[in-house]
Amino acid sequence: MSIAAPEGQQRMSIVIVGHVDHGKSTVIGRLLADTGSLPEGKLEQVRTQCELNSKPFEYAFLLDALKDEQAQGITIDAARVFFKSDLRHYLILDAPGHIEFLKNMITGAARAEAALLVIDAQEGVQENSRRHGYMVSLLGIRQLAVVINKMDLVGWDRGVYDRIVREYGAFLDQVGIRPACFIPVSARGGDNIAERSPSLGWYEGPTVLGALDAFRSEPAPVERAFRMPVQDVYKFTKQGDDRRIVAGTIDSGSVSVGDSVMFYPSGKKSRVKSIEAFNRPVHDRAEAGWAIGFTLQEQIYIPRGEIATLESEPHPQVTTRLRVSLFWLGKEPMVKRKEYLLKLGTTRVTARVEEVLRVMDASTLDPTDQRSVVKRHDVAECVLKLDRAIACDLAQDVAATSRFVIVDDFEIRGGGIVREALADRQASVRNQVLLRNYKWEPSFIQPEHRAEKYNQKAALVLVTGSNETERKGVAKALEGKLFEDGKVVYFLGIGNVLYGVDADIERKQTNRLEHMRRLAEVANLMLDAGIILIVAAAELTQDDLEVIKTAVQPELIETVWAGDNITTDLAFDLHLPRGPVAESVDRLKAHIQDKGIIFRPW
Repeated sequence: MSIAAPEGQQRMSIVIVGHVDHGKSTVIGRLLADTGSLPEGKLEQVRTQCELNSKPFEYAFLLDALKDEQAQGITIDAARVFFKSDLRHYLILDAPGHIEFLKNMITGAARAEAALLVIDAQEGVQENSRRHGYMVSLLGIRQLAVVINKMDLVGWDRGVYDRIVREYGAFLDQVGIRPACFIPVSARGGDNIAERSPSLGWYEGPTVLGALDAFRSEPAPVERAFRMPVQDVYKFTKQGDDRRIVAGTIDSGSVSVGDSVMFYPSGKKSRVKSIEAFNRPVHDRAEAGWAIGFTLQEQIYIPRGEIATLESEPHPQVTTRLRVSLFWLGKEPMVKRKEYLLKLGTTRVTARVEEVLRVMDASTLDPTDQRSVVKRHDVAECVLKLDRAIACDLAQDVAATSRFVIVDDFEIRGGGIVREALADRQASVRNQVLLRNYKWEPSFIQPEHRAEKYNQKAALVLVTGSNETERKGVAKALEGKLFEDGKVVYFLGIGNVLYGVDADIERKQTNRLEHMRRLAEVANLMLDAGIILIVAAAELTQDDLEVIKTAVQPELIETVWAGDNITTDLAFDLHLPRGPVAESVDRLKAHIQDKGIIFRPW
């Protein structure tokens, strides 16, 4: 079936959730059958297959097409199902209800405008019913209809219906959701799915299909501020095509040729020269929902993970510290000091739990004992510390750029939304850098052209270690070796900065941040010229590195710890234990070759 709808026809995405075996797949199967949305002959094909296998026919089998899913009787992966009513076309995301597959539910719910939540009349409100309701709330879905299924198994008893309405309605009220309706149904028999049931004469509300049609279709968020996470920058070289196309999908707002765009977290700006799209007519405007690219009048370096915005509109938050609401699904608890991967839009950044503010049981909303870990199935409010600044929005401002997932050991373990961007140590430096980038006058010579000319990539190599180590000797020897190889390279001792550009400020701890900022600004100028800059400085800390990363593109920095004794918390890229300087230089040169800064000889 195609998702496409006739011109002018409304479209809506719905997520359906509920505890395992409460009948979600049967509800969807009946909707498909009763609205005539099945491919011709599909219903008869499934009935025949059931007869051949001596199995009773189930409408759920229309959805659970995979053999292993039918054998287990549960839906394992999220299914995308299309059907239509007289009013609109629907995309239903069938989210698994089994606790093991909650993370798939998150993927489905994040794209939905409204939700159906199914509860078995016999079993009543279950722990997962509450969890799913909370997660729907957390993901910002405010349109919800509760389907009370299997009413035939309780003799169409209105008392059972009323009890569930009271219990679950009170819970939803706690999480800030007011459901549009509670619909008593028997999905197997089709009662109150698309047609009213004579067995439920006491019920005066809508059918499931009527409730769906009553949901308000959310327009694409074109009226909000423009946000486009940068997926990639495509460059062309053949046949004189020198375009650099900044590509991504627009989450909100719109952009037009001639607009002044700013990118965050870098704060760089340019103006849209053209809007590009594959195999589509030429447009001078693009809006929310479009996957597009655009070229810029002033060429600037923009990496994946930046967020494109309009200069004239409110800008996103930029920080390394976030207060978040999150839910945790990992078997191992979420703990402090451990590194996790946070994915928000196209951004990928290392994150640690700085503080657990409070933890709740997602099924009861009761606060648990104060603790420093987040256990499986907990909902928590935490402060996350990131290893570099990212751009994001708050949940109440732009939902798409506030949602994140957390990856551990290559699997999604949790997710949530950004509640607040907190101040960090680098805030003052970042503000200066944003102003610098805003005022920056770019050269006509592009970084890749310098790299091609010099046969190297610009890089800042920070060589640090305790006071007694040979960091200067290693740094200078590396400079000499690279110079003999024909590289454009420069050694900078920290004293050169302290007694030069820093001569107007005292050398004391309270001024350390400003010393690091100025060092980073000197480095930024030299990197813009395509130089490999080697800096030697004693006992750099992680705080020092984060200040430097604020002013210098983090991907251009390599950190090296020289010596046996590691005396700070610096997260370095290479450790050079004490040994002959020549051996250390060979290892360091091999490292920057591996990183593609200089190229290995053929």
